[in-house]
Amino acid sequence: MKKLCVLVLALAMLLCATSALAEAATNALTFTGLGPSIQVDTPITAKEPYQIAFITKNMTNPGLVAQLEGAGKACEEFGCEIVKLAPATADSVEEQVTLVDDMIQMGVDGILIHCADSNGIMPAVRRAEEAGIPIIGIGTVPAEETLMRTGPDYVASGYAMGEYVADKLAGEGTVIILEGAPGAQNSTERLNALEDVFSDYPGIEIVASQTANWKRVEAMSVMENLLQKYSDVDAVIALNDEMAVGALQAIQAANLSDIMIFGFDGNADCAAAIKDGTITATYNTDGYGAGYVGVSYMVQYLNDGTLPPQYHMPFPSPDAEDVIIDSTNIDDYLENDAWFNY
Repeated sequence: MKKLCVLVLALAMLLCATSALAEAATNALTFTGLGPSIQVDTPITAKEPYQIAFITKNMTNPGLVAQLEGAGKACEEFGCEIVKLAPATADSVEEQVTLVDDMIQMGVDGILIHCADSNGIMPAVRRAEEAGIPIIGIGTVPAEETLMRTGPDYVASGYAMGEYVADKLAGEGTVIILEGAPGAQNSTERLNALEDVFSDYPGIEIVASQTANWKRVEAMSVMENLLQKYSDVDAVIALNDEMAVGALQAIQAANLSDIMIFGFDGNADCAAAIKDGTITATYNTDGYGAGYVGVSYMVQYLNDGTLPPQYHMPFPSPDAEDVIIDSTNIDDYLENDAWFNY
């Protein structure tokens, strides 16, 4: 009888533990608003003044700076400390590795990271995890799974924009794509999604697809060269807004006005161009909100080990209304949801 009671007790404890894990695994946070208006609907208070590091890949891209600011807002609200870091040389994975190791030595409680190189960062990520420091990837994330991933769903955003462009072209036309850095996760996933969409539209032809490394000046130069051969192109899709604005500058310098331009991010200059009608549309990746979401899940995990319901919790949700910004909703975006208005 005693052995039976022990067995029943052990089974009950196992069931309770399993139930608790199941509850933790399905305990998703819900968020209201985008950009600076974002807030978490589930009250969060840090049980300790956690020190959370956010290592981004550069401080030149407005969207990345916004991620740091959103993370800082969340830390301020929840009662913890943010350490904001970026390599001195933009997009240097070697320096990011050093920064992760520095944070291990400092003994921070958690690390958020937007990777310069998903594979190159992995040794440092594993060292942090071995030291008991959880890692959350935002945007371009470590190649192997960590605690979780948030930020935009690059595949879903590529599909959404591809279908939007196809609709604008009425299924017929020529397209130039300006890619990001070669091999970059966000560039590859968006590009593959766009190509997949257009494969269903035989009347749409991608006449050129070339990198401009996410940079405005480089995009302007690349576009100037491409326009020498494709001056009658119908649309340009830049895989971020910096390149979209660079493409616009080249198109304007060539005195062309009938080329539609599409971007990704929703940054200030692109939004202004949509407002004045010189850029057609962009996709709101809401870096500010993504930083806020990342810290929310980190604090929840540090408090009691609560996990997100799945590894990738994209933000903004691909199903969110008005995630594509164009002339129909630009005023509302600028007034209410623009992430650069922090």
